[in-house]
Amino acid sequence: MSSTTTPTSQRTIWARRLSASACLSLTDPKFSNYLDNIACPGGIRYEFRFPSRSNKSIGSINSSSERTEASTESDDLDLRTESEDSSPCVYLCGNSLGLQNKKTAELILEELNVWAERAVNGHFDHPYGRNWKDICDLVNPTLAYLVGASSPDEVACTGSLTTNLHLMMTTFYRPTKQRYKILFEKKCFPSDMYAFTSQAELHGLDPKDALLMMSPRPGEYTLRTEDILSTIHREGESIALIIFPGVQFYTGQVFPMKQITTVGHQYGCVVGFDLAHAVGNIVLELNSWKVDFACWCSYKYLNAGPGAIAGIFLHEDWFNDPTKIGGPNGRPRLAGWFGHNADTRFKMPEEFEPIQGAGQFVHSNPDIFSVVSLLSSLQLFASYPGGMVSLRSRSEELTSYLEICLNSSKFYIDLNSISKDEVESDDYSKTGDQVKEKVESQEVVQNIEKSKLMFTIITPTTISERGSQLSLLFLPKGKQILKRVFNDLVEIHGVIGDEREPDVLRLSPVALYNSFEDCRKACEALDSVLSSITL
Repeated sequence: MSSTTTPTSQRTIWARRLSASACLSLTDPKFSNYLDNIACPGGIRYEFRFPSRSNKSIGSINSSSERTEASTESDDLDLRTESEDSSPCVYLCGNSLGLQNKKTAELILEELNVWAERAVNGHFDHPYGRNWKDICDLVNPTLAYLVGASSPDEVACTGSLTTNLHLMMTTFYRPTKQRYKILFEKKCFPSDMYAFTSQAELHGLDPKDALLMMSPRPGEYTLRTEDILSTIHREGESIALIIFPGVQFYTGQVFPMKQITTVGHQYGCVVGFDLAHAVGNIVLELNSWKVDFACWCSYKYLNAGPGAIAGIFLHEDWFNDPTKIGGPNGRPRLAGWFGHNADTRFKMPEEFEPIQGAGQFVHSNPDIFSVVSLLSSLQLFASYPGGMVSLRSRSEELTSYLEICLNSSKFYIDLNSISKDEVESDDYSKTGDQVKEKVESQEVVQNIEKSKLMFTIITPTTISERGSQLSLLFLPKGKQILKRVFNDLVEIHGVIGDEREPDVLRLSPVALYNSFEDCRKACEALDSVLSSITL
């Protein structure tokens, strides 16, 4: 795609040229199949397991009683009659939980057998060449590649995201009287907010003073780059730590990590990132961007399974000079035995000798089953033709096609044509009872009949400013539209997205396993569901 054209013209030209060459309309099933099989083949869908439409437990997400019932009957789920639909669901929820690849169960079973047959000897004598004592050495090279590290020394496979965030902040958030603020976005994932608040309190600070939170401009859902940078210029001398997401969980916005890091360093700030929605989703260059540290989880785009082992990045500048972290003059670090020099770790010395790299932040031996789940997925990333650049390109095509199909809906309305009162951005951190219904603006009424509903897309339209996600906001707000839409998509059409109360549905076409036909089917199903709803 030409870099001189606008994002809108890019995706329109791309799609129209292909549809014209195939003599098909953009939303014709034959066109989506043409994209999948001829024009834009790719992905490795066959490597993954999809939930089937006959598995009714997938529709029980919102009911604890239904979840319990579904779990007690799980043994019967595969006893399907011929009348049951065993076709795969349309799964556009990889930004919440990635699918299981077909090799995962095999590797876990192998580890169970090693545990049963060799027990403790599996640490040192593993029949599959995965000695437990250093099993993370098998995943770190690919993790380093995915985050743009200079070497595996800059990454470590360990812990969970929020725990790792606390560990890194213990070292990198060292407030002083003059420099004590944490700059971040007000709409960050709640666990990050809790971590930042508790870190400020841990240092005896009032979070109201220490937490410098940025919100989008009124009526907008995403932060502008110029607003972030101007805040750093204005507050830089008082900021101890800057920490943003790589990709925003709610809107799918990609943050300008290189620019934030460069400007932050100009003012002596430490700069870190939460990459939960970025790793495996977009191309990252953490080393060349000079990012100080980063943390991520592995159960979204890395497909390592629920609650899977997470990861950290530490820039080499911090460990090439061993006096910067630890010791009498360096920044403090919480230590554990698996962060000790691997050559002498099992000799159990009393004095801690840190690994020269991100590994010094590892505390304990890893969950083997979680590591091999991650390994099975990373092997697919490592072998994918063209690597992350190719996957990112495919992701952009899938997301653009999904956007085109959504824009074609009679229920779609452009965000720019809606009044700011109707899409007040502060509402999206609230839930259910907290949302106050607002009277529809005259501008909205002019665009759609008052008796009907509509949706808009709050994700950036610029391709480079978004990941594999489009966030749909249903209007009018506060009408419980989302719950009806989400449930009917799953139960009636077998389409799985991700609901974010009170009014947003996130759809995420993942490059590894989703197809253009998935995108078309999801939009067709959404139109069907919305057509059945009356306000």
